[in-house]
Amino acid sequence: MQETTKDERLGSERLGKLMVSLAVPAVAAQLINVLYNIVDRIYIGHIQGYGDMALTGVGVTFPIIMLIAAFSAFAGMGGAPLASIQLGKHDYDRAELILGNSAGLLVIFSVVLTIGFSIFKTPVLYAFGASETTIQYAESYIGIYLLGTIFVQFAVGLNTFISGQGEARIAMLSVLIGAIINICLDPVFIFVFGMGVKGAALATIISQAVSAAWVIKFLTSKKSVIRLKAKNMRLKGDVVKHIGGLGISPFIMQSTESLVNITLNSGLQKYGGDLYVGTMSIMTSIMQLIVIPIQGITQGVQPIISYNYGAGNKSRVKGAIIRLIAVCFLATIVLAGIAVFAPGVYAEIFTNNDQLVKLTCQVMPIYFFGITIFGIQSACQSTFLALGQAKVSLFIALLRKVILLIPLAIILPKFMGVIGIYRAEPVADIISVLATSVLFVITVKKVLRNMGNNDMISADQGEDGGNNERLYN
Repeated sequence: MQETTKDERLGSERLGKLMVSLAVPAVAAQLINVLYNIVDRIYIGHIQGYGDMALTGVGVTFPIIMLIAAFSAFAGMGGAPLASIQLGKHDYDRAELILGNSAGLLVIFSVVLTIGFSIFKTPVLYAFGASETTIQYAESYIGIYLLGTIFVQFAVGLNTFISGQGEARIAMLSVLIGAIINICLDPVFIFVFGMGVKGAALATIISQAVSAAWVIKFLTSKKSVIRLKAKNMRLKGDVVKHIGGLGISPFIMQSTESLVNITLNSGLQKYGGDLYVGTMSIMTSIMQLIVIPIQGITQGVQPIISYNYGAGNKSRVKGAIIRLIAVCFLATIVLAGIAVFAPGVYAEIFTNNDQLVKLTCQVMPIYFFGITIFGIQSACQSTFLALGQAKVSLFIALLRKVILLIPLAIILPKFMGVIGIYRAEPVADIISVLATSVLFVITVKKVLRNMGNNDMISADQGEDGGNNERLYN
């Protein structure tokens, strides 16, 4: 049947060729997606007269933006792997129910987040590291950005269900369309119309609205293997529970990124001042340039692992996992290596302030040292999600940022001064990669061994296969 051949190639096409065909568009989509914020910051940083302070102010809003993205990840990345597993079982009705409930969650999240942050944005921004000098720019940007929360939720959260059915090219185009519009509108609104940071925010929400429309149009069309239907958006307790069980891990990964930024910005403001907060604004953007391609690779390969796990194809699951780890590891070595050995290549993209560039180049090699091996953890984390290993995935999500990085960022500067904040990152990265590797070997070995059982017992469920059966059937 025509509708099933698209997803069935996840289980039949030559593995190397399939991984490239899915990962390349996914990487492109992730890189394009990061342009929404990166391009804004590049233009804002070059505004004559106040670009450096405006850039710092917009950087302070990053935790709010990450929290919004975290809720979209909760529903999207929690639901998409489950839907892919159902596709491997050829249970299309169940896959569509998961899609619909994820969309319903996104609507609820959008309303709550828009209202909540709009009311409390000023005290929240101060808590996130804004100063009397930068607060005006932070408020101007986020005040408009929040109006497009619903578009961000749909564009990011539902796009995972497009790539999850093997349509990586369509998923890439949904992001590409919005990015092109954003890049074109930014200079017009910021410089031609003289709107400054407000113009950057307006350009972003318009572009996200177009992306969201593209995603919804595809998921409701006959081209989609699973379709978004209004009747499936009514939330069902068991479905939401399973989406949440898997979605809590990517939610924590992204929301704690916000908490990390709050901690780092507050510490830098306390021990250094606005200029140091500015370095973190730049390095946060650079971190995206490094991590986002890795996320694209994992996003492209994840449906292959999930589909074949659902289909019980052990050798194909194992082959995809090994290739994923190798590629992610090599990618972070190259991308983070540039930040360590040639920091000026990145820093000068974002500002023409010589003092800010010089300081950023001094601290960047320290901050990014541990990221050189972070590809291993990203690959392992994605594999846990693809296999439905909610508990292990949740622990790994908490380990690096909540258990390690945030406490280190608070403790180290008490002894080392402001440089201790930058050193907290590599220490947390190296420890978490080592711990993740050990857990990965133990957990995945057990999951692959249990794939021989008809009930597909999960490592999370132990001998109680019943809970796992309800999750996947």
